[in-house]
Amino acid sequence: MKLPSAQLTGKLLIDTSMGSFLGDKRIRLLEAIDRSGSISQAAKAVPLSYKAAWDAVDDMNNVAPEPLVLRSAGGKHGGGTELTAFARRLIAFYRALEKESQLALEKLTSNLQQSGVCDVDDFRQVLRRMSMKTSARNQFAGPVTGIKEGVVDTEVTVQLGPTLALTAIVTRESAETMALCPGRDVLAFVKASSILLMVGEDGRISARNRFSGTVTRIQQGPVNAEVTLSMANGRHVMTAVITDDSVKRLGLVEGLPATAVFKASSVFLAAMD
Repeated sequence: MKLPSAQLTGKLLIDTSMGSFLGDKRIRLLEAIDRSGSISQAAKAVPLSYKAAWDAVDDMNNVAPEPLVLRSAGGKHGGGTELTAFARRLIAFYRALEKESQLALEKLTSNLQQSGVCDVDDFRQVLRRMSMKTSARNQFAGPVTGIKEGVVDTEVTVQLGPTLALTAIVTRESAETMALCPGRDVLAFVKASSILLMVGEDGRISARNRFSGTVTRIQQGPVNAEVTLSMANGRHVMTAVITDDSVKRLGLVEGLPATAVFKASSVFLAAMD
């Protein structure tokens, strides 16, 4: 019996100057949000956990050039979630590109089988090993707007929005390797465990990055809690992991104003080619 030929199939991941942030699962989440107007119903449809769905929405809004999802809380009908016109155009673009991508993969499969240079399964393995993911919870994108070179380190300013910027410290060698310069698009990563939270005026602090916002979610565990702040611009969010005791001591609740603080040395940069 002749075994069926191996075929290459793939899930398209859009990699733009603003970063790799949109794939099949997130597109399906956006489509489900558009149908239901509810993040919880959309999460069940994908399927994703409710928290994973919110995290995906936050990540997309953080790195997209325009907001993709708008959220409203309270009101007569308990609020809701809806897509922006930009998100709908992006979905249409993704689906059209997906069709073209699959046609290209089918052609590649045929070429590999005819040439005998590389087995399709071997090719799949190479692609898997070349894929990269990061564990950093907070991911942002924007252009470099300022550089201060030192003997050893370089201070880099990244503009996340009209009134929102962060500062990173990288080695001079790293800055040169990434060819950092004003106008170059970069991705900025900050681990949730590197972010401190402040409520009210707790005095002066040496950390360069201070972002004021409002607590929108608190996910408590046995020891630590994940606290998400929405920035004043309504699009960017920052997530911190702090102890449950700290949540109680600070009196953190949803709707409370708070400030996310982290050192410039806690920011990791990646330049987009």
